[in-house]
Parts: sequence; C-alpha cells; structure tokens
Amino acid sequence: MGDQGDPAVRFEVLGTLRAWLGDTEPALGPVQQRAVLAVLLLHANRPMSREQLIDAVWGASPPAYAVNLVQKHVSALRRVLEPDRSPRAPSRLLLWTDTGYLLAVPAARLDLLVFESEVERARVARAEGNLPLAAEILRGALELWRGPVCAGLAGPLLDTERERIGERRVDVIEDRIDLDLALGRDLELVNELRLLVVRHPWRERLRVLLMLALYRSGRQVEALAAFHEARRHLIDELGIEPGPQLRRVHEQILAADPHLAVPAQAAAVHAPRLPTPAQLPYGMPDFIGRDAELRRLDALCAAGAGGSSRPVVISALGGMAGVGKTALAVNWAHRVRHRFPDGQLYVNLRGFDPTGPAMKPAEAIRGFLDAFAVPPQQIPISLEAQAALYRSLLADQRVLLILDNAESAEQVRPLLPGSPECLVLVTSRDQLSGLVAGEGAQPLVVDMLSPEESRELLARRLGEERVRAEPEAVDEIIDLCGRLPLALAVVAARAATHPDFALSVLAGELRVASGRLDAFHVADRSTDIRSVFSWSLQRLDRSTQRMFRLLGLHPGPAITLYAAASLAGVRPADARAALGELSRANLLTEPAAGRYALHDLLKAYAAELAYEVEGDAPRRAAIFRSCDHYLQTAYPADRLINPFRDAPEVGPPRPGVFPLDVTTPEEAMAWFTAEHAVLVAVVQQATAHELDVCGWQLAWAVATYLDRRGFWHDLEVVQDAALFSAERAGDRLGEALSHRGVARAHSRLARYDDADLHLRSALRLFEELGDEAGQAYTHRSLAAMLEPQSRDVEALGHAQRALELYRAVGHVAGAADCLNAVGWFHIRVGDHEQGLTCCQEALALYEKLDDVGGRAQTWDSLGLAHHRLGDQRQAIGCYEQALQLFRETGDRYNQAATLTRLGDAHEAMGDAAAADRAWRDALAIFTEIQMRHAEAREIHARLNRRRPRVRRAK
Repeated sequence: MGDQGDPAVRFEVLGTLRAWLGDTEPALGPVQQRAVLAVLLLHANRPMSREQLIDAVWGASPPAYAVNLVQKHVSALRRVLEPDRSPRAPSRLLLWTDTGYLLAVPAARLDLLVFESEVERARVARAEGNLPLAAEILRGALELWRGPVCAGLAGPLLDTERERIGERRVDVIEDRIDLDLALGRDLELVNELRLLVVRHPWRERLRVLLMLALYRSGRQVEALAAFHEARRHLIDELGIEPGPQLRRVHEQILAADPHLAVPAQAAAVHAPRLPTPAQLPYGMPDFIGRDAELRRLDALCAAGAGGSSRPVVISALGGMAGVGKTALAVNWAHRVRHRFPDGQLYVNLRGFDPTGPAMKPAEAIRGFLDAFAVPPQQIPISLEAQAALYRSLLADQRVLLILDNAESAEQVRPLLPGSPECLVLVTSRDQLSGLVAGEGAQPLVVDMLSPEESRELLARRLGEERVRAEPEAVDEIIDLCGRLPLALAVVAARAATHPDFALSVLAGELRVASGRLDAFHVADRSTDIRSVFSWSLQRLDRSTQRMFRLLGLHPGPAITLYAAASLAGVRPADARAALGELSRANLLTEPAAGRYALHDLLKAYAAELAYEVEGDAPRRAAIFRSCDHYLQTAYPADRLINPFRDAPEVGPPRPGVFPLDVTTPEEAMAWFTAEHAVLVAVVQQATAHELDVCGWQLAWAVATYLDRRGFWHDLEVVQDAALFSAERAGDRLGEALSHRGVARAHSRLARYDDADLHLRSALRLFEELGDEAGQAYTHRSLAAMLEPQSRDVEALGHAQRALELYRAVGHVAGAADCLNAVGWFHIRVGDHEQGLTCCQEALALYEKLDDVGGRAQTWDSLGLAHHRLGDQRQAIGCYEQALQLFRETGDRYNQAATLTRLGDAHEAMGDAAAADRAWRDALAIFTEIQMRHAEAREIHARLNRRRPRVRRAK
C-alpha cells in the first residue's frame, strides 16, 4: 500500500482532525465537510458506499439532499487536499470505485494507523523477550494522542468509533503499565494508576495493576486497601463481587506470594521517568581537613540506613558565619550522592541574610516541586497542601536534601520529607534545639579549623614551598584570621594575586588593619574578621571598592551583570571588570552563570560600609537605579506575556540604568522565574526607602507572572507594599491599580469580603480620575469575584456596566472579554438566547484579536447556551472546541470546568457512559490540581446521582 494516495498528504485524527500538505495545514472547510473526511479516514483504505457514508454522517435522519451534499463535500475535499491536481485528472487520494468512496492513505500518513502499527511492533518485541523496547514503543505510540478522536465532530459512526478507539487506547496504557511493572518501575506508577482508576473505575485490570504497584513499592497495607475500595465500588454501583483476577491478586498479597515480586532482571533496566534533580552546588576544589566531621557524617548516615521509620536529619550546628558549614555539607554531599539515586536537592534558606527576610517554607517547597517538573497548575495554594504534595513526591524515594543557612526549626519542619529513605542535612547558626528534641535531629558542631588544617588550606592555595619558606608569617596570618576558613580564603586570594609579596608583609598589613564586624561579634576576639575584609578590600581600586559597598544594598540573594551596572550607575563593561576583581579576591562568588552573590557575612560588611562611606543621596540614588533596572525590564516582559493588559505609563530609564533586553514571551517568563525572589525583595525595599512610584509600578509589572504561576501569597505581599507606597505618594492611579491588585490576591485566596472592599475602593478612585477603562476592568473584576459566590444577577450588572464603559472608549479587547462575561451571566440567569448572541459577538472579536484564551472561554460559554436551549449536539461541539483551546494554553482548571459541563450535555442526550467519562476526567484534573473542592463535590454529586439502584438479596 506504499504507493497509494498522495505522499505529500498526512492526517491526524487522534485529537482534533487535521491535515498537512508538507508543512502547511490547509483549512478543511465547514463542520459537516470535516465530518465526511473524518468518517473516510476512520474507514481508510476500505471502500465505503454512498449510503454507508450518509448513514455514518447523519444517521437515521439524513437531509433530503444528502447525496448532493456528499458529492459537494467530496469535491471540495479533493480541491483542498490535492491543490495541484488538474480538474480533469483523476484523484489519487479520494477515489470513487465500483463499491463506493475510498480514501487511500499510506499507513505512515495517518496517526491512527501509525498507532496500531507501533502497538503491533511492541507485541512482537514483547514476544521476543525485549521488554524495555516494547515499553518504549508503547510509550511513543501513546504520545501520538492529543485528545479524543476527531474532537469537536459528531455523528453516529464518529461517536461509536471515538468510544471504541478510546477504549483501545486504555488497553494500550494498561499493556504499557504491565511492562513497566515487569521492569521494576513500580515506584513511579502509583500516582498515574490512581488517576487512571478515577477516570476508568470499571476497568478491573487497572485496579489489579495499582495493587501490584503498591505491593512492590513496599506498601502492602495500601495495596489491600485498594482491593477493598474496588470491592466497595463494585458492590455499591453494580451489586457484584470483584472478578477472579482481582480476587487472585488479593489472595496472593495476603499470602506474600513470591510470584508477585519484581523480576530479578528488572533492576538492570529500571529507567525512572521522574526528573532526577541534581542541585548540589559546586564542591570546593580546595576543601581540606574536617576528617572528624566527615567520619561523623558517614557514621550518622550509616546508622540512619539501619531501618529508621523516618528520614535522618543531621543538623550542622555551632560556629560563626564563615566557619565552613556549607562547604562541609556540600563536599560531603558530593561524596555520598551515589547513595541517593533519586536526586539531590539544595536550597539556601537565607536564614541570616542581613538585607532581607528569610525564605518562606512555601518558596522552598515550590522550588523543590519545580525541580521535579510539577506543572504550576497542579500546585495547590496552601503551604500544608504544597508540603503534602512534596512529601508524596519523595515517598519511597532516596533523596539527599541540603537545607542551608536555616533560621529556625519552624522554617525547616515543612521541608522535611516523610520517607525514611531520605537524608536531610541542615546548616544553621541557630542550634535548632527544636529539631533535635522534636524530630530527633543529630547535632554536629562545626568549629574553627585546626592550626594544621589552616596551614594546609594556605598551602593548597599558595603552594607548599611558599608556606614552608615563612612559617612565622603563616602562623601570624592564621592567628589573625582566627582559623576562620572564609577569612583565610580572603587572605589567600590576596597573596595568590601577588606572588612576589612576602607573606610577612601581608601579615603586617593584616596586623595593622582595624575594626570589628559588630553584627557578628563573638567573645573570642581572634575570630573578628572585619579587619581581614577591610584589609583585603583596600588592595582593590576605588571603583571596585565602591561596587562592593553598593552590592551590600541589593536586597536579593543574587545579582546579574546589568543589575549590578545599574546599581552602581556604571557601564556594563566596567561592572563586569569590578565583579571579576571581587571574585578573584574571594569577596564574591558566582553560584550560577551570570549571577553573583555575597556570602552573608560579607554582605553585612558591605552594607555597613555603604552606610558609613556613601552619603544618603548617593545611597538612595543607587537603590533607585536598582529598582528602576527591574522595573524597566519587568514592564516590557509583562507586555510580552500579557499583551492585552492596560498598562500605566512608565517613564524612560533613569540615567545609569541598563535594562535587560527581553524579546519573547519565553524569555520573559524565564527572566521572571530567575528573578522571582529578587523582584519581591526589591518591591519591599522600594517601599522601605520611599521610592513610591517605582515600587508600585514594579509590583504592577510582576503581578501577571505571580498570578499565572500561582504565587498568590507573594502577589499579596507586593501588592500590599504597592498600595502603601501609592497612598503615601498620593498617587491615585497607583492606589487604584494597587487596590485592584490586592483584590486579585484576596480573590485567588477565597477572601471575598476583603477583595470586595479593595475593588470598591479601586472603583471609587477610577471614577474620581475619570478613567473609564479602569472602571470597566474593575467592574469586570467584581463580576468575576461574585461568580464563585453564586451572585449571578449582581455579577451580570457589573459585566454590563464594564461593557458599556469599554465600548465608550473603543477598547476592543476589553469589550470582547465583557461581551463574553455578559453572555455567560445571561445564560446563568436564564436568558439563553441573549447570552448566545453576546457570546457569538465576543467570539468574532477574539478571532480578530487572535486571543486563544478568550476564544476558549467563549466556546465554553456557547456550549452552556446551547445546552440550556436543548441543543445538546451543538453544545458538545462547542465544549470540544473549548477543550482543545484550553489544552493549547495549558489551562487545567478550565479544562476540568468544561469537562463538567460536557458531561451535563452528554447526560441530557441520554449518553450515560459519555457523561460519566467526562465527569471522571474532570474529577481527575481537580484531584491533580488540588483546588476548587466545591467543584469536585459537585461532580461527586453528579456521579452519585447516576448510581443504579440495585436491590440486594437478603
């Protein structure tokens, strides 16, 4: 069949129907024409009579002119799919034969045929004993699926085939999971199987596979519970007992049947699909000594592997800043990371950062969830739920966690996993006695280096010969540095850059340096290191010294080249030179490419110098330039990811400010992600230093990112700061926008009363300003806030007022959004025809704007209108269109909401099986994203309502 058809044409039916001519996707015409093509593709390479085709498309009630319509659609499809064919030449693709129409498609040109071919290839590989290859082939075959077959199209044959082929897909998923279990991949299958059981509760094989995955993961109790849950479900729903396969596996688990064990060869082919994070910072190449501490860590790790029921927690306690706790932790972690094949996580909790607050546990957990590639829309709102998801990911995993620079036991506790296979190493200046008492943490004191280790450190940096040549000078340097590793490293860097200097000269310079770092004063004066830092800094040129001082004013954990240039008001080339000099002097590190950081002890010293040396005006100007750098970068970045948002006017960059050039939405999101913690800190710093306009504008610019990524607590923090700044400055536009921003955060967190107060304040301010577009958006926000409270009549009034205002100022994007909202609320209050008219008008505007998200929302609204009007077939088509677009934008919540309504439409048509499938798919998504529990309860109610009434025998 390789010569059949036109080799330039290929088709996709596993999802929305699509065709491709080379790299071009032609328009396939109206819905009915696409339905004809879909029927022919599902019957590819087999003749189909005209009568069969008519029955397949229209069923028992075809139009009187169905024959003419078929001929018209076939002719149009030939023109679309064979544009270069002469009208007189016969078609090579869509043929008319003695027995009917035949669509000739090579197997490689139709994704459904490719899917079946790959499934057969996997069967052969399995029969030959090549299980890894068979599993990989099935995984690739399943990736061909983009949604239900020919989504958005309806007809007797299409509906039947969609269900049949969908069941075939689940068969293949079961086969792939069966192979993965045979290969020992049980740990990574449990969550997937739980979701599949929710979506397909009647498939006993899925429940058997779930029981096996749990049992082989060492979770025997959960495996038995899964059986009893399956039994309850079958008895309650159908009044029957589980089938023989379920009962047999249940009995095998009870008997600890060795036949259930993972095959011995599975370990050799185990290939986990979860990402394996490797976040450990670079180990210090010159790390020396600490033999006693390393032996102690090894012993604690070995003891923890002896059968503890909870993770091993080792707290590195004691010692001042710079004593080397982090270096010890990181270097030991590199030595033992092979013992933790499921990953290594690292986070600096900034517990003693002198310029800003410690990291919140939620921020750290969010970073860990990102490391495991958890989609943002699946991350719940509350810290408790995020911690539960994090612990679930680490269940039965062997992961090493380094929690560096912790502030308190309270900061650490939510970050502790529940798995006994994990090991947690915490470093802190606090003794964390609460962890020792409550979590059984093992304390480990890290002290100063011994004189011998100090001498070895200098020898490693400067060379054995140089150190041996001046033993008295070396002893004095060690004594003046108090055997503190950070101080010794700074002195060694100075000596290494001047190999012709005698060490006695350097010791003398160090001796006469004065001062004490009061913020880190300890009883032993030999550990006072301000003199070391000042001595090292004085060797650098003035511009580099100034850069060091100003870096102490930067509130974030790290700074980039352009941000540093803006902070200092110098050219990027000059900033690069200064940062390089500071790095070579060991006064600055580069933990990631292009990102520079000060050790917190050095940062405290730099900040002290900034307040001692820099005047008030230069210091304020530097902070202002820093804020403006982030504003001038964030503002255009926000325009890239949210182009339809009304933006306040932002002035040009201040002199000496160098914004980053961000050109694509992907670059914008990447920049926001990298600078997330910095941006939140800069907004708060701007408020603290009364840089009010810059502060509230920056808060406005980061709001879209924080909202879309689900950082609603951070959104609340920056918007609260923005509102304070705007009110202090008397900037009424800033106040109005910030009130609205605070309201968005409160609405997201379901604090509707607080949101209402802020929205009313925003509306009053926009009215005073005469800003009709601002008023319109605020009315639209009020409508959105009222909807989850079922206050639809009030919401409709606000949506109508928003539409009037947008139209008055000619705001097309706003009018489209509000037309859809007006239509939606008309439908919800029972005026279906009016709602349909408004939504159709909105859809036309969205198509002109090429707004995918807006089109998705409007197709969903149209679906509800047709459903309420009784046209369920049309409603289903609209919902399928909406689902496809929501999938394109990755909007999981709205996918679930639309699936719920799709189930309602199927139920109204009498298709109970399709309704149940849609509702269970929606419930699975709500379960994944762990939010909107009210919606999940409504779906449970729908499913319970449909349960058959079964009379049980007495």
